[in-house]
Amino acid sequence: QSTWGVERGRNKATLNPDTMPPKPATQTKPKGAKKPHAPRNHQLIPGVGALSRSAVYSKTGRWALKNKTTTPKQTKAAAPVSAWYAAEDAPKPFANRRTAKPGKVRASITPGTVLILLAGPYRGKRVVCLKALPSGLLVITGPHKVNGVPLRRVNQAYVIATSTKVDVSKVDATKFTDEYFRKAEEAKPKKTEDQFFAQEEKKHVVSADRKADQAAVDAALMPALKSTPLLAKYLNSRFSLKQGQYPHQLVF
Repeated sequence: QSTWGVERGRNKATLNPDTMPPKPATQTKPKGAKKPHAPRNHQLIPGVGALSRSAVYSKTGRWALKNKTTTPKQTKAAAPVSAWYAAEDAPKPFANRRTAKPGKVRASITPGTVLILLAGPYRGKRVVCLKALPSGLLVITGPHKVNGVPLRRVNQAYVIATSTKVDVSKVDATKFTDEYFRKAEEAKPKKTEDQFFAQEEKKHVVSADRKADQAAVDAALMPALKSTPLLAKYLNSRFSLKQGQYPHQLVF
């Protein structure tokens, strides 16, 4: 046996289908799949195409897309630019979405409670609380006949509530609202420099209706004050602190 036969036998052994690895499965394309399009401008040699640039432009149909009429988009007209600008940025106010809610009245303040005023022209005076308004303010009076404090609105933050009570059941306080105490706005005329310095300040004049309401409230409170000994003198006295007295240690 020649060497050629031996080599031939070896090749047959290596090409045995039983010993050969399996072939990879071929991927079948789905029906209707498009074949990849061959390039229109094939290259004659690397870097040199068969068609010129204008020929490729006409073959690809770009001329049709370029000449297609399209409706232009409506753009907003630009705001005119002013030649003047502020040297500093003007502060923009923030939107306030909070709603004003009336404050809760302290549990120690009820109609008829004697209060001590801590601020205002009548600070130190003892007054009688008539009612609490929806705005959170308190309607108080001296009465005016006793200590000279008229009907007023005060903030509860500037009063001290005492344990003394006065019967106010006979006082009709339904008409005393926030609108009752609100001042009417008057249009102020323009003044010259001479009129501004020459004109005197107008004094506040109490209306006749306010005087009548004050007299009615005082008349309803006086019998209750006379029924308790020294209550009128207590309201007429001014509150003050002596040396060594501290308000947080006092019991009112």
